[in-house]
Amino acid sequence: MKISLDAVSKAFDGFRAVNDVSLEVGSGRLVALLGPSGSGKTTILRMVAGLEFPTTGIIRFGEEDATNIPIAKRGVGFVFQHYALFPHMSVADNIAFGMEARKPKRSRDAIGARVAELLRLVQLDGLADRYPSQISGGQRQRVALARALAVEPRVLLLDEPFGALDAAVRRDLRRWLREIHDELGITTLFVTHDQEEALDLADEVVILKDGRIVQSGTPEQVTRQPASAFVMDFLGDTNRFAATVSGGRASLGALQLDAAGVPDGAGTVYARPRDLAWSGLSSRTGVPATVLRVLDRPDSRRIVAQTAAGEPVELDAAADAPVAAGDVGIIELRRWRVFADNPA
Repeated sequence: MKISLDAVSKAFDGFRAVNDVSLEVGSGRLVALLGPSGSGKTTILRMVAGLEFPTTGIIRFGEEDATNIPIAKRGVGFVFQHYALFPHMSVADNIAFGMEARKPKRSRDAIGARVAELLRLVQLDGLADRYPSQISGGQRQRVALARALAVEPRVLLLDEPFGALDAAVRRDLRRWLREIHDELGITTLFVTHDQEEALDLADEVVILKDGRIVQSGTPEQVTRQPASAFVMDFLGDTNRFAATVSGGRASLGALQLDAAGVPDGAGTVYARPRDLAWSGLSSRTGVPATVLRVLDRPDSRRIVAQTAAGEPVELDAAADAPVAAGDVGIIELRRWRVFADNPA
């Protein structure tokens, strides 16, 4: 089931939470809405679900205008961040709830068979008779997903589905959710502010800021070709170096870097920690810096340094790299992006 948004806006008391958003989610695709708090991602999800209605614009499911269709008739499954399970119901009864409430109602045997099938799918066999308080957070989120899938939705919507879980559980559930999606092929739209989650899970990432889409594309496209300084910053740790751009070249002290397509004037060079390298050899070409701290990680070292111009820099080095606080050397830029400070 394809989902289309055409020039959709949503205002609350004069404030535009979503501003002229057009988006197409292809049938069977898993798409992430990614952005900081207040960017409009959850409002978009709620409009697709039918929990909110657009102020202007059209939402389509396939070729059908779904803009004003009530939530009960949209055929969507919704998974909330905090599970929204009924505490007085068993796991099986929570999963069965949607099927029992829908018309025409299935037979008791059909409902029981569907519940058993979903428990196997979400790897919770043997927990049918337990209550939400008797299972872990990760297991409760699996129950919430099974309940959403029980009604055989045309579209699956997830709002920060792993936000309430610890990091290790989130990683496991991300892999599991991707496997479930690949098996079922349901068109899925999910909201997150976690960049790693979006990049790990999604076929396409839609990045929002102030109610507008600022970039969309595959994880490779948005990470390798960020469209703006905001996207570059938002998607991960970034170092910034003040530069002057002229004739497609960025001057960083004596260092000249390619800046094709960037207008002349003040600019900033952006580089991620893994795209920099430390050298103690002053003859190398790069940015002079002094090491302030070295942070040891299981598989690497994070060097915290300061350039001669006083700019803070963090870069990654091998776990056995011979570097210590107080060392003076050169930071080499292996990959970078340049953006104008005041783009037109």
